[in-house]
Amino acid sequence: METLILHIDECPNWREAGERVTEALTLVGASGGEVDYRLVTETSVRDLPQFAGSPTILVDGHDLFPSEGATADVACRVYVSEGRLAGLPSVGEIAAALRQREVHVAQD
Repeated sequence: METLILHIDECPNWREAGERVTEALTLVGASGGEVDYRLVTETSVRDLPQFAGSPTILVDGHDLFPSEGATADVACRVYVSEGRLAGLPSVGEIAAALRQREVHVAQD
C-alpha cells in the first residue's frame, strides 16, 4: 500500500496528517507502511490532478477522502470531521477510509 501526502508548506496540518495516517495504518493492521510526502508548488500542481488542497491523503494514487474538491489552486484543504469543518480527518476516520479502501481493492 503506497501512502502519499500532497502538501504545501503554508498549511501546517501536513505533518500531523502523516502522524494520523501512520497511527491509522497500525489500527488496521498495516503497520510498517511508510508515509511519503510531496511538496506541491504553483508549478507542480498542474501535474497533480488528485490534489484537492493541503493535505491530500493518497493511497495507491487515490484520494482517501474523494470529493469534488480537486483544485488547481495551491491552497489548504478543509475536511468535514466528526460533523465539523477541520484541517484533518480524525485517526478513526482515516482508519475507516483505509478499511473501506481495502474492501474495494479486494472486490476488484
